[in-house]
Amino acid sequence: MSTPDRILITGFEPFGGESVNPSAQLVLQLQGELIAPGSRVEAVVLPCVFDVALAALEAHVDRLRPRLVLCCGQAGGRSALSLERVAINLDDARIPDNAGAQPIDRPVQVAGPTAYFTTLPVKAMTQALRGAGLPAEVSYCAGNFVCNHVFYGLMHLAQQRPWLRQAGFMHVPYLPEQAAHHPHAASMALQSMVSGLRLALLTALQTAEDLHVSEGTIC
Repeated sequence: MSTPDRILITGFEPFGGESVNPSAQLVLQLQGELIAPGSRVEAVVLPCVFDVALAALEAHVDRLRPRLVLCCGQAGGRSALSLERVAINLDDARIPDNAGAQPIDRPVQVAGPTAYFTTLPVKAMTQALRGAGLPAEVSYCAGNFVCNHVFYGLMHLAQQRPWLRQAGFMHVPYLPEQAAHHPHAASMALQSMVSGLRLALLTALQTAEDLHVSEGTIC
């Protein structure tokens, strides 16, 4: 019997005064799941600490040798599952991470390019999520905090690991219990996020070429 291909999904520990992080709860719901024939999910929760998170991600990538990696993070204030398209080579933290570090105007990789594009079919994934009745969008800004740091670092790793064929990042909204403490903030139920992540992964596995449709924004 052949060994299943690994799919690595990651979330983050709570940060910024929050007691929970929906991305951690989300990915752990899919731990061990056979998302498609021959494709088993491994879930990991990363520390919300700039350099430590990226080192941990690299260790898990090299241990598991996954064919697909989708990192997830909390984006309080967003109302949709946001498939990130671009990671930029810049740390510029508005708040300290969980170790107290607050890098400003620092590159993620000193010798790296200005930006990387995801290798996930984010337009097809977004369309699939909307088709299932879930709010979804393609995002062109992953921020400048630990989420973008990990996203950029992941795409940099993928350049040297040919077996990592698809990689990217998805931001998720607050959970309802978090939004209760943030007036007017949007939220999404955990089970809706789980359904969305499962469908996003399945769509990525089944899509050889992304859709040629507009998902651009006017800022």
